[in-house]
Amino acid sequence: MHTLHPTTLSDHENSAQQTLPAAHWAYLFGGAADELTLRKNTTAWQHIELLPRVLRSIQGGHTRIQLFGREYAHPILVAPMAYQQLAHPAGELATALAAAALEAGFVCSTQASTSLENIAELYLPEQGRGPLWFQLYMQHEREFTLELVQRAEQAGYEALVLTVDAPVSGVRDRERQHSFALPAGIEAVNLKHQPLHAPTPFSKSGSVLFDHHMAHAPTWTDVDWLASHTRLPVILKGITHPADATSAIEHGAQGLIVSNHGGRVLDTMPATATVLPSIVKAVHDRVPVLVDGGLRRGSDVFKAVALGATAVLVGRPVLHGLVNQGAQGVAHVLRLLRDELEITMALCGCATLAQVDESMIGG
Repeated sequence: MHTLHPTTLSDHENSAQQTLPAAHWAYLFGGAADELTLRKNTTAWQHIELLPRVLRSIQGGHTRIQLFGREYAHPILVAPMAYQQLAHPAGELATALAAAALEAGFVCSTQASTSLENIAELYLPEQGRGPLWFQLYMQHEREFTLELVQRAEQAGYEALVLTVDAPVSGVRDRERQHSFALPAGIEAVNLKHQPLHAPTPFSKSGSVLFDHHMAHAPTWTDVDWLASHTRLPVILKGITHPADATSAIEHGAQGLIVSNHGGRVLDTMPATATVLPSIVKAVHDRVPVLVDGGLRRGSDVFKAVALGATAVLVGRPVLHGLVNQGAQGVAHVLRLLRDELEITMALCGCATLAQVDESMIGG
């Protein structure tokens, strides 16, 4: 266990960077290309100013939200993140244990280093827990994708989060500079029995990217197919354009996550805080809108709600806590965020998140 006693999410990050091997750090925490979007995600929240109201009663206040017909204690979920055993031997099990205990939602990655069933068995029995969702990458064979969906349904997952913004990997310079490779014993266990990918004949262009990788990239037709083959709500993750938000609803999506993949895929995209209002406007309250990317304070969660988000997903800070102290570190990160959210609400004169709106932010 790490000997430091971090008091902020920034402390957790600094401590984790001193602990983790450089190659693992590059994979887990690096961004695409020049990492401009990675940095903008955080600074965009910081540049939004709070406009508090005073002398308002906040007696009986709370952070509860309604999402897909259920009530949850607060609007903070753990974002889907691959290969968490790179951060700590207990990996996803430690993260799920902490999230359940802290009443936070948990989104299991397709590329988890722990089986989706084991995560569900640990997470679901906790009373007061948040939502349990399964993040899905469409696989090159629909039959195998459907197997994953059915496994998630049978294990008790409550929604599918279809990631749509990463049909191929981004330009990951930092990762390549450190020659990152998965160490022995860590793998995407939920994909172990995936059928081999049949090679696609090259066209005259001879492009490996366009003729091989992108030949099987999902389209809106795949969203239609998925929505028709599951009883779970389908949430699209990776929406940053208002036209895509509208199309997502037309193709059966029941929720959206405004995300630029944490700046890991396409650099120079705008920060999620910047595009969130346009997505909320395009949706017109038809489906819930969530957001991730760069949230580092409970006040950032408040700002996201003020901009129209129902809930937020937090990724890298959770892994920082996991590196430092396993489940205890994750729990501490989530506790800090919730405590800071409550303090921000109290100081802005909001007893509930329903009272948080755009009139309380500026800048």
